[in-house]
Amino acid sequence: MNIIVPATSANLGPGFDALGLSVSLYNEVSIQSAKFSSVSINGEGSENVNLKRNNLFISIFNEIFTELTGENENFRVVFDNKIPFSRGLGSSSAVIVGAIASAYVMAGFKADRQVVLNRALTYENHPDNITPATLGGFISAVVDSGRVYANKFEVDDSLKAVVVIPNVAMNTNQSRSVLPKNYTIKECVNNLSHAAFLTSCFCSKRYDLLKIACKDMMHEERRMSALDELFEVRKLAYENGALMSSLSGSGSSFLNIVYANDAQNFRNKLAGKFNKFRVEIFSFDNDGFQIIQS
Repeated sequence: MNIIVPATSANLGPGFDALGLSVSLYNEVSIQSAKFSSVSINGEGSENVNLKRNNLFISIFNEIFTELTGENENFRVVFDNKIPFSRGLGSSSAVIVGAIASAYVMAGFKADRQVVLNRALTYENHPDNITPATLGGFISAVVDSGRVYANKFEVDDSLKAVVVIPNVAMNTNQSRSVLPKNYTIKECVNNLSHAAFLTSCFCSKRYDLLKIACKDMMHEERRMSALDELFEVRKLAYENGALMSSLSGSGSSFLNIVYANDAQNFRNKLAGKFNKFRVEIFSFDNDGFQIIQS
């Protein structure tokens, strides 16, 4: 059995811990029954020896598989990781969602997406990354009584994501530590109104209004201050016609949404200015995780 799980970009400006979308950058995991347990890692994390010994995917997978079957079995697990760690592209959510879905399938059950989503809350207590990793598309999600409720809208093929990926990691917990414990009414109203408007733009495909809709007053610039170049990324992005430019998750990556016809030229402009960073073009993923039976 193989599973692919997409990268995600969360928060999306004002949608702090509530809005997210998925892009066509994937982690793939192959799992097979074996006489002895083994782990191989290709791509991101392949040089980190500790990932084989202390692997979150393996831990979650074994926990749920044993819960479902009452058995401890051996598996050969091969990771092909494309999603960079600690860059605001949902690498941990991909691990969590992938491990849960895989455990259900290998235990002989259907990987029901709502079940996977609710179980994922045990390991990540906000829904903005785990939901697009599970469902794909653009999502607006809330948590109520331990259950995730989400509305999904497919992102149009006429759009591309141009993602700037700095060579600097940002730890989510450290990134949250720079945020204030209290916000003003003005800040709260700004984010409520803009998050609602941003959701309506994706719903109605009014992509021309995304620049107005994605304005944030709660977290984005506070987090961007850890890497001053991010302010320049956003400035250059809007000077070159970005429909939307916002910090991806807690950073350090920056998500830019452009029309597909403009993507290559736009990417070249950013890559020319920020030649120490990766600048990649991705389509949007509207499917979420996918199980491939071998």
